[in-house]
Amino acid sequence: MNNKFKFCILTAVALCVVCVGVLIGTVNISPVDAFRAIFGGERAGGAAQIIWNIRLPRVILAFCVGAALAVGGAIVQSSLKNPLASPYMMGVSSGAAFAVGLLTILGLTAPFLGMFFLPMAGFIAGMLTIFIVIIFAVKIDKNMSATTLVLIGIILAMFFNAAQTIIVSLAGDDVRRIVMFSAGSFAFRGWPFVFALLPFVLLGIVVVMFYTRELDVLTLGDEQAKSAGVEAKKVTMVLLVIASVLAGASVAVVGVIGFVDLATPHLARRIFGSRHVVVIPASALFGGTLMVLADLLARTVAAPSEIPVGAVTALIGAPFFVWLFFRKK
Repeated sequence: MNNKFKFCILTAVALCVVCVGVLIGTVNISPVDAFRAIFGGERAGGAAQIIWNIRLPRVILAFCVGAALAVGGAIVQSSLKNPLASPYMMGVSSGAAFAVGLLTILGLTAPFLGMFFLPMAGFIAGMLTIFIVIIFAVKIDKNMSATTLVLIGIILAMFFNAAQTIIVSLAGDDVRRIVMFSAGSFAFRGWPFVFALLPFVLLGIVVVMFYTRELDVLTLGDEQAKSAGVEAKKVTMVLLVIASVLAGASVAVVGVIGFVDLATPHLARRIFGSRHVVVIPASALFGGTLMVLADLLARTVAAPSEIPVGAVTALIGAPFFVWLFFRKK
């Protein structure tokens, strides 16, 4: 079975999952009513209101976040040559969450940025976290090995998580909102959140597609990269910045969601091979599909209550991480 046929199957599965995410919830909607609401121009009925104002933006946002995190994970794993690395493990997600929590408790806004303020703040915080990791790595290890980068990232993630805990303890009336944000949730995320995140996701994925050759070379090692004319350190820094854009903006909009960025690139490589011109879009589709399924479970398992989607992905991803770790050893 060639990759084109596999990609068509994956695309069809992703579309089916998106449709299921729109139809199923606290109130189930028939396919006929959904078709009328989306393609027939019907906006007045109850089903149409649920689809246009709640389900559709939520499902699209979940797919975008899953795609962004998965592509960010593929970038970090390949550029650092470490199958256990991810933006979450590198501290990007924790740094972005800390920044957003701090801005929330301080009540700081930027009216001229409008709905782009939080994604921009998350992107900047994620990028600063990456720069801090690189600075410390260079001080400790001039070769800037992948192991050093990952260890420093984990330490920074622990630091930011501790700082986030302090923010929660000082948040007062905002404590529930910040706790839910820390666990990740798509609840009450409408079209403005989709429009705020979409430019960052599209920009990050489009830009990284220009670096697929470099990613292929980096996975072979620094010596092979040098012989192929690729400046490994420079390209790695650029790629890590792209990963911070994707992960930081996603975290700023929906909160901290882990393990999607770790697991989905491995699924993409196992099915489609190692060429990143295929791995990147395949990871985006896998990540988006998995996130929509995780959100569907989060809002239906304990309905009418809702489980944070970050808890669902952690329950799925933690056993996968353990299996991957021992398989690597």
